[in-house]
Amino acid sequence: MTTVLAERPAVLPHPLRGPALCLSAATGFGLAAVFAEQSHRAGVGVETMLVVRFAVAAVVFWGIVARRRPARPARPVLLTSLGLGAVGYAAQSALYFSALTRIGGGLAALLLYTYPALVALLAVALGRERLDGRRGAALACSAAGLVLLLSSGGLGGTDLAGGIALALGAAGVYALYLTVADTLPHGADLFLTSAIVCTGAALSLSAWCLATGSVDVPSRASGWLWMILLAIVSTVIPIVCMFAGVRAVGAPTAAILSGAEPVVTAASTALVYGDRLGPGQLLGGLAVLAAVVLSSRRGGQTAAPRSATTR
Repeated sequence: MTTVLAERPAVLPHPLRGPALCLSAATGFGLAAVFAEQSHRAGVGVETMLVVRFAVAAVVFWGIVARRRPARPARPVLLTSLGLGAVGYAAQSALYFSALTRIGGGLAALLLYTYPALVALLAVALGRERLDGRRGAALACSAAGLVLLLSSGGLGGTDLAGGIALALGAAGVYALYLTVADTLPHGADLFLTSAIVCTGAALSLSAWCLATGSVDVPSRASGWLWMILLAIVSTVIPIVCMFAGVRAVGAPTAAILSGAEPVVTAASTALVYGDRLGPGQLLGGLAVLAAVVLSSRRGGQTAAPRSATTR
């Protein structure tokens, strides 16, 4: 006589777990503007702040890699990932965080979020995708939002033109970064890729600091605290949360939920520093976020949100 053991039913995750993880990731990334500004007020320059951010994040990611022990990447994948960090990620971060020293965080974040439309434009230009109605609408929304953001008046900042140029430059560099990153094998381990990318960024920014003499030691101990928070709360934790969130709800929903990031940035900088967006900027921001939603789908699939690819 044989005994048939009843199979235990699979434990389904809570339906809110995936969205909560994605929103947690967006919140962490969105708070980066506050941590960066606090570091700046403690006497830390952008270059030094980013070196510490990426170095700490790299150490944490390598620790995760040591525990997970994923397969070693092929040499071309390793070199591409290292180059993405040393050039793309480092440049994008330097441009964006430099913009934050010149204009409000809400405006900078919304300008940065024009990158999905730029990614779509690059894909069409390279012949990877067609310019269909959805992508055309996304480009139109992004362009309209950009016009509203920049033409509504009431924009503040120590260097408005420079800050806007830096934020848009960050969006352009990030679009190129994602276009190149899309050539990496889709089965590549996210934690290993993140470790390599962060290492590349830390090394190139360290070399830049040494070459230009732009190493700034925080004048107050709190400067170190804010930089570590930037590395952990606004880099490592969001990447892990977004990775888990994508697995739980799928890339389409995760891409849309990641649009909460500039909202968090605008709200947190308004709460802490009194930054405000006028009615025109708010309308422009909504148009930019609409472009994010429209850009998220790729012929039935969705481009991975920025945070899931490492930011």
